[in-house]
Amino acid sequence: MSAPVFTKNPIGLAVIGCGSVGRLRAGLARAYPGVEWLGLCDVDKEKGEKLSSELSADFFTTDYVELLGRSEVNAVMVCTTNNDHVGPIRATLEAGNKPRMLVEKPLATSAVDSAKLLKDIEGEDIEAFVGYTQRFRRKYIAVKQQILSGHIGDPTSGVAKVFMNGISPHHNLSRTEHRSLLTPMVVSGTHCLDMSLWLMGDKKPVEIYSRSVDTALGGLGTQDATFGIFTFEDRAMLSMNMSWALPLSWPTSAYSMDIGLVGTKGAILIDDTHRDLVMATDEPHSTFRTKDRPDLVKDGPKVSFLGSYPPGEVMMGQLWGALREETNSWLAHLYTGLETPHATAAEGHRNLVLTMAMDYSAKIGKPVSLPVDLELLEK
Repeated sequence: MSAPVFTKNPIGLAVIGCGSVGRLRAGLARAYPGVEWLGLCDVDKEKGEKLSSELSADFFTTDYVELLGRSEVNAVMVCTTNNDHVGPIRATLEAGNKPRMLVEKPLATSAVDSAKLLKDIEGEDIEAFVGYTQRFRRKYIAVKQQILSGHIGDPTSGVAKVFMNGISPHHNLSRTEHRSLLTPMVVSGTHCLDMSLWLMGDKKPVEIYSRSVDTALGGLGTQDATFGIFTFEDRAMLSMNMSWALPLSWPTSAYSMDIGLVGTKGAILIDDTHRDLVMATDEPHSTFRTKDRPDLVKDGPKVSFLGSYPPGEVMMGQLWGALREETNSWLAHLYTGLETPHATAAEGHRNLVLTMAMDYSAKIGKPVSLPVDLELLEK
């Protein structure tokens, strides 16, 4: 195998959204040698200017159109809240220099809007990736390589389940009045679904049948849990189960996944529940999201699953883990041309449609054939 030919393409990066994820990604970008210009945007001027000062950014504005109009920009990270991705993506598509994009999932919370964005992204031949950070954890990289090497043959069945603390729906839904499409599958289960589909390979789902329950979280306008079964064109099956209604006393950072795949030659079982590092303490401490919701968790959790914060861990003032790997992989892809396992815009759109199809099947109490009329998913 010949060695890859590395190029050096200086990066002029625009980061739209300076919240928790935007702050992390912008900090990683500032430390990356190939980023020669960094511009930030946030509607919260005080927050954005503070981050701009901390990172010695080259430019800050509260208007993403102004930022995207800068001649230095050739790459864009969209890190706004879930409901606010369409505007920045659309503006990026309309920017004259066609910058490449990394967008936090989803492209849109509307399947119709997502389809329009995907059509325009592909029509303009603009490279766009969607942030499915779990793909960059060492555990899943190892599993993916074994599957690519053919060690379990063709995957024929899979079981995937996710459990999360109830702080996540409280945190996500409290920030918006547009809650109808922010379901457990669309917001959080999508990560496990993406991982399952990525590991199973290029299989085409043809039917989904699911059920939901909203006993505990119905007052928030969302479901407690959604369980479903996908059938694929080649008759393979995937059972996908998601609950984000665990009690508030449950370790708050945990995104606990458990995935099992069986193929024609073997099987792989993945325990990603984070129960291998457990800390119990009487000392109050804040972890992911507890700082944002002191009304829910007054003193912080007493028990934590260390290593369960999906982006990674902060030590020595730096983030270590999947989000760092993901961000640096994208920057290396831009700067040197290295390949990257990022989810494409098409895969991001697919994931949104399939999670919404799960919700729709649960709503009507019947199996849903795929592909599905996207407008049905929003009724």
